[in-house]
Amino acid sequence: MSRSNSPRHRGLKQERAVRTYGQILQAAADLFAKTGFANVTLVDIAEHAGVTKGAVYFHFMNKEALAVAVMDEYYVRLAAVAKDVRQSSLSPLDAAAELITRTTAVLRRDTVFQSAVRLQKELFLFDNQLPTPFVSFIEAVGELLAEGKLRGQLPEDADPRALARVLVAAFYGAQHISWVLTGRADVVERVREVIDAIIPRRSPEPPGEPAQTLRSEQPPWTSTAPSHSSPEAHPDWGSPPRVG
Repeated sequence: MSRSNSPRHRGLKQERAVRTYGQILQAAADLFAKTGFANVTLVDIAEHAGVTKGAVYFHFMNKEALAVAVMDEYYVRLAAVAKDVRQSSLSPLDAAAELITRTTAVLRRDTVFQSAVRLQKELFLFDNQLPTPFVSFIEAVGELLAEGKLRGQLPEDADPRALARVLVAAFYGAQHISWVLTGRADVVERVREVIDAIIPRRSPEPPGEPAQTLRSEQPPWTSTAPSHSSPEAHPDWGSPPRVG
């Protein structure tokens, strides 16, 4: 058996391929979040990822395929956040609030989430290639609210799915306003205001404790991004369009 065909060599090649895929995916997320899908080229993504354009084409047919992959990764990460919250000992209403606030905290620092939010607004640029937005998030919140209703945490005439739609719509509106006005610096606080206004009957929490927990909390996945693509290293990434 030649050295190039040995199991060890094949394993190393596969590891490099997985690492390169992750670098390209993260680079695309960074740039889509910063400037939008239409303003990014595959050359931009290759340069940001530190790979050749050929390497990008090896993994992705075109820029649209990259956008689909970014959205798929977003839903994987969102599901991981939801699973993490589900495994907590919170009551259903507290869990619904925690799911939204934890998603908000991740959105503030994770360009995969930021690019997904932006891509969802750019669906008109795609030919039905992207997953239908918002549905899975509404369902996750709605399931928790339905459990809360069964436990008597919501009035008998409450409609958990309608309430979930209102909550998720308000979440996206609040994060967008925060993005435009402060670059999402105050997004957790603004979304907490939404939650407190819509589902105020929850377990009392010590003042300031949730925000501190969210700031220190690590997301329930391992990032494949190279260190140079960290949002903290580039605080201007994901900056909103100029207003006025």
